[in-house]
Amino acid sequence: MSNRAYVLINVTPGMTAAVVKTLGEIKELKTIDPCWGNPDIIAVADIPDQDALTQLVLSRIHSIEGVTQTDTHLVYRLKEARSK
Repeated sequence: MSNRAYVLINVTPGMTAAVVKTLGEIKELKTIDPCWGNPDIIAVADIPDQDALTQLVLSRIHSIEGVTQTDTHLVYRLKEARSK
């Protein structure tokens, strides 16, 4: 089972297009949307586990020239309430 995470990315002014292009090379990112305001880019990642998310954000996304900050939100699934 895979997990989904939202990665909110801020970039250096004028670098959004270049960062979006580089992010497009990362297969774990399913959508990459540049936005007005903060954040500059919202990406949706499909990752197997938290360790993979850590590597994706800290090793790959943070190493992209122009990325200044990220805010990552791992989606969790709610369990169905049991009937009494």
